[in-house]
Amino acid sequence: MKKTSTRLADGRELLYYDSRDDAVRDAVDPRPLDPVATTSQIRCDPLLGDRVAVASHRQARTYHPPADECPLCPSRDGRHSEIPAASYDVAVFENRFPSLAGDAGRCEVVCFTSDHDASFADLTEEQAGLVLEAWTDRTAELAGLPGVRQVFCFENRGAEIGVTLGHPHGQIYAYPFVTPRTDLMLRSVAAHLARTGRNLFDDVVARERAEGARVVLEGEHWVAFVPYAAHWPYEVHLYPKRRVRDLRELGDAARTEFPQVYLELLRRFDRIFGPGEPPTPYISAWHQAPFGPSDFAPEFALHLELFTVRRTSGKLKFLAGSESGMNVFINDVPPETAAARLREVASE
Repeated sequence: MKKTSTRLADGRELLYYDSRDDAVRDAVDPRPLDPVATTSQIRCDPLLGDRVAVASHRQARTYHPPADECPLCPSRDGRHSEIPAASYDVAVFENRFPSLAGDAGRCEVVCFTSDHDASFADLTEEQAGLVLEAWTDRTAELAGLPGVRQVFCFENRGAEIGVTLGHPHGQIYAYPFVTPRTDLMLRSVAAHLARTGRNLFDDVVARERAEGARVVLEGEHWVAFVPYAAHWPYEVHLYPKRRVRDLRELGDAARTEFPQVYLELLRRFDRIFGPGEPPTPYISAWHQAPFGPSDFAPEFALHLELFTVRRTSGKLKFLAGSESGMNVFINDVPPETAAARLREVASE
């Protein structure tokens, strides 16, 4: 992998990740852009203890542009985008409309491919492996920024999720605090350790592998399963078999196998609802340990959670009163049924 760092016209950082060591990235952004001005601030809910990012400047962000005006495509034929190069493998840049900025964190956009009409599932194993290298590199870089406590790499796909740009891409948030979801996990892990002397993540994975009914696929270094208490109609958790805290700690063998396993999962997601159905909308989210002292969160386990808001053909799972009002999910699809369906649609 070759990494090249440059700057866009307004001073934001742009990074190219290339599979070829001889790639040259010297294109200059010619756009007359003003410096990015943000209003992002973090506020704390005194009742719940949650943080809320208030970012009014995002109201002006790009919304469903036509394909020939996509800001994530390469710059070509006199049309200048966020990426000055005429083509690229993987590109990462600071978000022009960040939810978090300055002391409130940092937001980056990750473009998986220069092909506007592709999806992550269309990538080759080599391309997917390069994305993994980019996620890992950004985790390492952002972890070193003052005040950053947690790095979150994720992809939203589909208009049903709220995606406003159709180009295959994801995002990375560098939070200046430990997110509420991670905090809940850490508390559960600590309580389980105190009660049993064992690691909760290890026990969850061991239970799923032993029971087998919810396992979707298993490789030499990764295992994917629908969790026992899945919140979403089709939800899969992907774990490396050797527990690590974040992407930086993955071994070479797990890195090599990841593209095979992950691409197969994504392709199965697109076949859940049968032929002729539109691509399945999904959220794919890496859960990594937060940062702190050298011994902070030693029991945390890196894992990826993949889920869709579509519950059946033509119908979405909306967060209604119980989910939105009380955070109590009601799942219409039994996890064992979801796992069986995801095994049925395996690639031949």
